[in-house]
Amino acid sequence: MVRAPGAVLRSAFVRRVSVVGNSGSGKSMLARELAAVLGVPHLELDSVFHQPRWEPLPLEEFQQVVAAWAAKDGWVIDGNYSSRVQPIIWARADTVVWLDLPRLTVMRQVIRRTLRRAVTRQELWNGNREPLINFLSLAPEKSIIAWAWHNHARYRAEYAAAAADPGNARLTFIHLTSRGDVDRFLADPVAHADARLIPGPGPAGTPRLVPPDACGSYAAVVAGRRL
Repeated sequence: MVRAPGAVLRSAFVRRVSVVGNSGSGKSMLARELAAVLGVPHLELDSVFHQPRWEPLPLEEFQQVVAAWAAKDGWVIDGNYSSRVQPIIWARADTVVWLDLPRLTVMRQVIRRTLRRAVTRQELWNGNREPLINFLSLAPEKSIIAWAWHNHARYRAEYAAAAADPGNARLTFIHLTSRGDVDRFLADPVAHADARLIPGPGPAGTPRLVPPDACGSYAAVVAGRRL
């Protein structure tokens, strides 16, 4: 069964949330606001992985830090790192918020963000700042702008498959597909709660991706038994 995202946020069961999606989609901003709503701490995975001079944290240390965070009673963790730490996070998460904005919206946001950071020399994590190669390289491994463009379809397919995977049946997936979805989702979770229940088409516990108009203007996927 499916409820609108506001009802999901109001639930006492929502304490550990993984926020995922393409680079530049607004994961960290959403995660910070969501953490404030829930009254739990927020962790940005990039701040752990990217050490000074952009050196990656060794995998074992990365996993240890994330495991310690995941063991806490409540949190919002944003970032993908699917093969490195996502299994650790999702093993403890109760909710996954998937930001799936249109490619052009994501590109507009990531270019604007990268330009602002480069011009202001904003420090990101551990003394790191946006490298100018972001504007000069077409290689996804060297440019966050190229990365966002080339990996948009991959993230969409990856998280659609995850939401439909019976192996994730205990997780609640919330699928946000526009800036309006995000704004309505966070504006007033209690007042915007929608108590309508939508039965799934298959056996109990089978995840279903609900089209945006099925729960107001945004989509929620409830894969589990709590609601």
